[in-house]
Amino acid sequence: MSDTLRDQLLGLGFKPAPKPERKNDGPRRDGRPQGKGGNGNGKPQGAGKGEHKPGERRGHGPGGPGKGRDQARAGQGQQGPRKPRSAEEMDLAKAYAIRAQREKEERIETERLKQEEARVRREAKAKLEELLKDKSLNAEAADIARHFPYGGKIKRIYVTAEQLTALNAGELGVVQLNGRYLLVTAEVLAQSEAVFAASVALKVDPNAPAEEDPYADPQYQVPDDLVW
Repeated sequence: MSDTLRDQLLGLGFKPAPKPERKNDGPRRDGRPQGKGGNGNGKPQGAGKGEHKPGERRGHGPGGPGKGRDQARAGQGQQGPRKPRSAEEMDLAKAYAIRAQREKEERIETERLKQEEARVRREAKAKLEELLKDKSLNAEAADIARHFPYGGKIKRIYVTAEQLTALNAGELGVVQLNGRYLLVTAEVLAQSEAVFAASVALKVDPNAPAEEDPYADPQYQVPDDLVW
C-alpha cells in the first residue's frame, strides 16, 4: 500500500493496525532467563532462603515479638516465691533498727547539750564582761610577778608590794577575761564566780597552809618548775 492510499484510508476514518507488544521472557544479557517477578533466578521475589511468611516479623518466630519475652518471664516465675524470713532473722533486724534509732537519738541529744552549753557560756561571759567594767585594779607600776596555776599551766600577774600582801591574804583575787588576768577585790571575785565560775583564776584562802600555795612568797618570782 502506497503512502497515498494510506493517507486516503486514514482520511476516511480507518485506524492503523496496532504494533505487536514485545515480550520480556527472552534471554537476558547474562544468559539467564528473566522470570516472572524479576529477581533473575526464575523464582518469585522474596521466595529465597530466610524468607519470612506474611504476618511474621524479622527476628521473631510465629506468634509475634512478645512471645520470647513471655517465655523468659514464665521461666523466671518457675523459681517460685521467695522464702520468708525466719522469726530469728526478723528479731535480729528489729534489734538493729532499735539500736540505730537509739544511737541517732543519743547523737542528737549530745549535740543539743553541746549547743546549750555553748549558749550558756556565751551569756555568762557577756555578763562577766559587764560586771568587770572599771573594776580592774591592775597597776601600771606593778613590778612583782605573782605566779599561780590555772588551766594546767603556770600563769602570772604583776602586782605592787601592797597588792601582793592583800592578794596573799585573800583580800584580792584574779579573774580571767578574754585572755587577760584582772586583779579585783574579794567581793568582785565572789560575784564573778557566781556568774562564771571558770573565770576565777586565783582565789587565796588565807587560812590554808602556806605549802599549799608555794608561789605566795615573793621570792618565787620565777616558777621553780620552769624549764630553761
